[in-house]
Amino acid sequence: QVQLVESGGGLVQAGGSLRLSCAASGRTFSNYVMGWFRQAPGKEREFVSVISRSGGSTYYTDSVKGRFTISRDNAKNTVYMQMNSLKPEDTAVYYCAASSKMSASYSYEYHYWGQGTQVTVSS
Repeated sequence: QVQLVESGGGLVQAGGSLRLSCAASGRTFSNYVMGWFRQAPGKEREFVSVISRSGGSTYYTDSVKGRFTISRDNAKNTVYMQMNSLKPEDTAVYYCAASSKMSASYSYEYHYWGQGTQVTVSS
């Protein structure tokens, strides 16, 4: 089992920044690909970003490219999401997730999920 706890969400004005953190406990963190997903009210959960086990490879959905940066610190068992130039359409509950696959960008490929953290961007 892997337990994931997100933090860092909040209310921010458009153009502002937030840094999300996801602390993992349980099994060896570096064995897992880590992803961020988000779910806006009335919408399905969508993929945001993924980072490889070593942190050497990252991938983003088009809508956040150039604005969001995913990173991880395997010594601290933590994955981060730096979010800059936030837009109202980024408003959602953000979830981190862990997958034992080599790469994963679909929610069904992830085995463990955090409880989510709310990000609200005002216009």
